[in-house]
Amino acid sequence: MSVRIIVDSTADLTPELKERLLVVPLTIHFEEDEYLDGVTIDRREFYEKLIESDVLPKTSQPSPAAFASVYEEVTKAGDSAVVLTVASSLSGTYQSATIAAEDYDNIYVVDSQSAAIGSAILAELALQLADSGMDAKSIADRMLTERDKVYIVAMLDTLEYLKKGGRISKTVAFAGGILSIKPVVCLDKGEIVMLGKARGSKQGNNLLVTEIAKAGGVDFDKPVLLGYTGLSDLLLQKYVEDSKALWADELTELRSTIIGSAIGTHVGPGAIAVAFFKK
Repeated sequence: MSVRIIVDSTADLTPELKERLLVVPLTIHFEEDEYLDGVTIDRREFYEKLIESDVLPKTSQPSPAAFASVYEEVTKAGDSAVVLTVASSLSGTYQSATIAAEDYDNIYVVDSQSAAIGSAILAELALQLADSGMDAKSIADRMLTERDKVYIVAMLDTLEYLKKGGRISKTVAFAGGILSIKPVVCLDKGEIVMLGKARGSKQGNNLLVTEIAKAGGVDFDKPVLLGYTGLSDLLLQKYVEDSKALWADELTELRSTIIGSAIGTHVGPGAIAVAFFKK
């Protein structure tokens, strides 16, 4: 009997990781148009539409039936599963997953209390534990501890999308644009929290490194993942170069992926982020 790891589509997975996990998609609404996240719209198409649209898109959670169909697939194979969902403070996805699991004794649902690349590194760790032979209940219990160590820190390129979402005023957004302000934020239990503001990307990259140190540093024995929003990773590559001293002696490569709708809607294109487990 194998242990399968199930995530929802807000987890921003690298291609090799996505192949090994089961993914339940959310639905993305651009006004009247509706798409299944990662099925009928990919990350690049999402950002093309986000940039073109005057109205922020909305997402809706998968139904319990959507989760139940995946649980049935796992059960028929004689397997068990650990389900990691986007933070319940961001979405009702955890509730849908839990309702569907009531009819199964081989399914364990965990609120990741994270999203995007944060959920992804938690899922990757769960997969590593499954590969080591740990049973599903033990993995689920371990996730309740490990999720508190997951940290996402990001630098935004624009305040426009926080303004559109009503998270900051038009005056603050305008002043930020004039002054080339680059906000540095973290994701705390599903909430975007402002950590500081920098003038320009160079100072912003330095602030990112500082905030990583403040968080307690990176546990390099566990997954680390970088992410970017939008259609280009040029700003991310600049950050990697500026922060080389942080990674050079620890990692042979820095993996990265496009951040999807769960976070991308609120921060807009041009953001860069790092997800890691705190020491």
